[in-house]
Amino acid sequence: MTTGVISIVSMVDDRRGLPIAVRFGVHLLAAALLVIGSGLMLPSTAVPMLGVISWGWIAAPFTVVFLVWMANLYNFMDGMDGFAGGMTMIGCGLLGYLGWQAHHPVISVIATLQSAAAAGFLVHNFPPAKIFMGDVGSVSSGFLAAALVVLGCRDGVFDLWVPLIIFSPFILDATVTLVRRAFRHEKVWEAHRDHYYQRLVLSGWGHRRTVLAEYAVMALCGGFALLYQYASEEWRLVILGAWAVLFLSLALAVKGVEQRIQPVVS
Repeated sequence: MTTGVISIVSMVDDRRGLPIAVRFGVHLLAAALLVIGSGLMLPSTAVPMLGVISWGWIAAPFTVVFLVWMANLYNFMDGMDGFAGGMTMIGCGLLGYLGWQAHHPVISVIATLQSAAAAGFLVHNFPPAKIFMGDVGSVSSGFLAAALVVLGCRDGVFDLWVPLIIFSPFILDATVTLVRRAFRHEKVWEAHRDHYYQRLVLSGWGHRRTVLAEYAVMALCGGFALLYQYASEEWRLVILGAWAVLFLSLALAVKGVEQRIQPVVS
């Protein structure tokens, strides 16, 4: 029901436009209703070789923030043909597989259906796109994915690290970009072209080449997530380290691409 409410408000925003306070308020209300109404909250989180972090009294507000952030970062990242659709197809497909492996019918069925719907949409959304996701698709997909993540963590289907790794191409790009813009005292809610994928497009890669590169990163992150799911404690720490090195290398690679075109631009 909460996803349906978000979809309706997002559709109105697509057609007529709504103030950010209204949109954000609905997202917060929907997330709070889901947490309070169903008791759906992120449990304690294991950190390899260090122990377990217990969220305690902040579990409820932390879960609300997570749900709202996932919904909005999906919207932030839906700025390139085929991008959000590909993340949904791969990310929810993996969640569906993990739900099936854990004999969790709710996650396996809903996530698989969402992945299949994204695959059908992607046929017409791959660059050059004929149809577009809009807020009604991106915000709803992000919120639904976040709810499945919280459900899976609560019911022991996977540790929080697994979905974070799966969706990290979106989570890290959006979060790092937001923090960078905040430090520069820019209005983080306004449209911009500072995301890493946007910087690649502006550097001459184009939409098709950039989205294919992002698919490769998504698939690689999916592989890391599956390895983490079935690895021992020691190997999980190694996998997290390799995952961190991957994104640090990718960030430096994007910067390198930009630096190579600067003489041409000047």
